[in-house]
Amino acid sequence: MDYREYGAKILEEHRLVMEALDQEGLRRFIETVKKYDRIFCIGVGREGMETRAFAMRLMHMGKEVHWIWDDTTPHIGEGDLLIATLGDGRIGHIDYVCRRAKEAGAFIYVVTGSPSGETAKNVADDVFFIPAAVYRGTDPVVASFQPMGNLFEQSLLITFDIAVMMIVDETEGLSFEKMSARHRNIE
Repeated sequence: MDYREYGAKILEEHRLVMEALDQEGLRRFIETVKKYDRIFCIGVGREGMETRAFAMRLMHMGKEVHWIWDDTTPHIGEGDLLIATLGDGRIGHIDYVCRRAKEAGAFIYVVTGSPSGETAKNVADDVFFIPAAVYRGTDPVVASFQPMGNLFEQSLLITFDIAVMMIVDETEGLSFEKMSARHRNIE
């Protein structure tokens, strides 16, 4: 198979994920993100990289954003939002962090490819299901010929970027130009 065939198959998988994505679930996620000014994010591996990219865009939108693993992360509590990505829904140390944040009063939003996972079922205040094949996932999703969790990880980045664009479109006074002005200027 040459690169065009790989590309065509991957794009078809993404088309199927976007068709299967619950629009109401996306809407609830967007409305929740818009509601909170202070947002904490957590994820690991490639999912974590996609989540960090989303955290960066939230900062560009003017949100106070913290990455759970950073030493400069402050306390979390009432009035805060924790967005946790758990592709397979059962990552032990993320579950632990979600439970501690919930005890502190934060709103817990789990983004997952496996909503039957422990954290989504028993800890999350809300769940955003991205129906893409995920490493060790157990729920019905769009299948993938790609290895491990590639499709979920790619879909996570694309869906987060779509959410950012929708928030910008729907928020008076927010624009890509204003976001750009918050971009790091010490590169």
